Amino acid sequence: MATPFDVPLAQLRTRQSLKWRTYAPDVLPMFVAEMDVSALEPVVRAVHDAMSAGDTGYDHGTRYAEAFAEFALERHGWDVPVAGTRMVPDVMIGIVEVLGVLTHPGDAVVITTPVYPPFRAFLEHAGLHVVAVPLTGAGRLDLDALDAAFVDARAMLLCHPQNPTGTLHSAAELTALGELAARHHVRVVSDEIHAPLVLDDEPFVSATAVIPQAVALHSASKAFNLAGLKAAVAVPGAEAGADLARMPEIVGHGVSQIGVVAHVAAYREGGAWLDAALEQIRTNVATVDRTLADRLPGARWTPPASTYFAWLDLRGCVPPDADPARVLLQEGALAVNSGPTFGAQGAGFVRMNLATSTDVLAEGLDRLVGALV
Repeated sequence: MATPFDVPLAQLRTRQSLKWRTYAPDVLPMFVAEMDVSALEPVVRAVHDAMSAGDTGYDHGTRYAEAFAEFALERHGWDVPVAGTRMVPDVMIGIVEVLGVLTHPGDAVVITTPVYPPFRAFLEHAGLHVVAVPLTGAGRLDLDALDAAFVDARAMLLCHPQNPTGTLHSAAELTALGELAARHHVRVVSDEIHAPLVLDDEPFVSATAVIPQAVALHSASKAFNLAGLKAAVAVPGAEAGADLARMPEIVGHGVSQIGVVAHVAAYREGGAWLDAALEQIRTNVATVDRTLADRLPGARWTPPASTYFAWLDLRGCVPPDADPARVLLQEGALAVNSGPTFGAQGAGFVRMNLATSTDVLAEGLDRLVGALV
């Protein structure tokens, strides 16, 4: 049965994006969050039609939020307040703009590490002070540590679902986090870009559904491989609408009209494509689990509940103080993300992108094992 991942490696290597142009041709790239997929046909058609019609002006209206709300209701049972949403150029810029309303330069913003490296970079660029609170050893929120950190903080930037661990924060965890944040007058901003990529039976629950003062950022870019067509939406919790309304109107000027066209088509017509992609990712997760158990017993990992990343603990496979990502690149011509870039807790870990075909994954695992055994 054909899947969105049935793209030959030779064809993938003709792409001009970061994933396929960062390293030499002999290196197999399994690092940055790009999916090795064919384009979703409704997206191709919608973009083609917009270009053919010369519909390349400025974005207008709430069509993105409306399409997202339909998708969120169907996928998550979540009733998105369309009228209170705001369009933003992409998730990270949206995060900075939302925090610009909720904080002042120099304020402390808490992140939970290991976490997506641009969190720190964007926050520091915005003049905010970053406070890193480690997740527990099981990849869960450490509420006691957050309680202590919130004393001097103004906001928290949450990664949900969590990148790189693949943890899906539960409704109970989010509720407890919200109670803690309210007690300390800390505002929660939640990056929920991987929400459609849930792999197990536990449902995705937006932070805004249980934390009334929270704001969430969503985009079709990760689930449908549309990072090059930028658009995103900020969604307020029940008590955050007035704050989101204070975001400067000019923020929306950076939204791509063609990006909106693409994302709307993906949300409205991409359900079957996404289901097929998720099934392949689940198959790939099972393949990694078997391969590590059979061929690389020194490796440790917890299969992700969401996202398409493998967060691999390779401390048992490399000498002390060695960066396994460097070893894999030098010895196996395999490019993965270095764990320490996600925070100090990432030492000895790598992040490996599993959003690829069965054949490419097999090649990547052969290189992984060959470089470490």
